[in-house]
Amino acid sequence: MSSEDFRIRALLIIEVMGRPAEHLTEALNDIVNRIDAEKDTSVITKKINEPLEIENQKGMYSNYAEIEVEVKNPMILSGLMFRYMPAHVEVISPESFYTTNIHYTELMTEITRRLHVYDNVARVLQMEKSIMEKKLAELSKTSSTEANPKKDSKKKSIKKK
Repeated sequence: MSSEDFRIRALLIIEVMGRPAEHLTEALNDIVNRIDAEKDTSVITKKINEPLEIENQKGMYSNYAEIEVEVKNPMILSGLMFRYMPAHVEVISPESFYTTNIHYTELMTEITRRLHVYDNVARVLQMEKSIMEKKLAELSKTSSTEANPKKDSKKKSIKKK
């Protein structure tokens, strides 16, 4: 088998949740179409299930699609994983395949690069959360002294003595 004929067939399960229920089916159809439009990727089969209401969350629905794809190489499959974040990925064929250290290095580098991006986003969000918590504490302090001016004036009179 030449590298031109080499293909990887995989099953991706993509889950979504939200409301209204009809929107979930539209969103999954859109995702399938975007995957099919990816370079060196073909959607072989798709099955979009019916949305189900989430237990204990009235009005919220979940739905999933089973999408069988065929891609040119492992790098493309890993790209799909990062872009579409499937809940499950199963490589159907080939049962085993050969890759070079160059291709494997590219794959590991891409994974590392994306992990650094996600780590950076998490750090920024943690810093922003900390800033917001401090501002909220300051606002809470300010609003409690405005709501209780007598308490504040007593403190001032005590300091004068």
